Amino acid sequence: MPRGIGNNNPGNIRHGDQWQGLCSRQTDQSFCQFIAPEYGIRAMIKILRNYVKLYDDRTIRQFISRWAPPSENDTESYITYVSRSVGIDSCAVIDVNDQRVMTVLVKAMIQMENGQQPYSPETFERAFELL
Repeated sequence: MPRGIGNNNPGNIRHGDQWQGLCSRQTDQSFCQFIAPEYGIRAMIKILRNYVKLYDDRTIRQFISRWAPPSENDTESYITYVSRSVGIDSCAVIDVNDQRVMTVLVKAMIQMENGQQPYSPETFERAFELL
């Protein structure tokens, strides 16, 4: 099982913030562990929305360049994959308040991060309800 899926953290979010839904005991030294995948997905959405507020990032290219920097990732391949999966040009503005668009974006990121996207539509619905 991929680490992100096992940690209920499909975005592979590193420790640093006190996220809602964190497990009381964190046994992964690098990545957060959540009590359920909805909380990990919720954290992904919150981070992407914060990229808009804090950095004025609004495109897939900007989001992924910050999420998966070239110092740690093949950022260009990540951008290309997500852009194609979402069906939106990497430089097009994304509405982070559009649940449909954000679900497709986050699903593509989960696939890229873990090599699979095992979550049902209901899991994403519950994640949005937690916002």
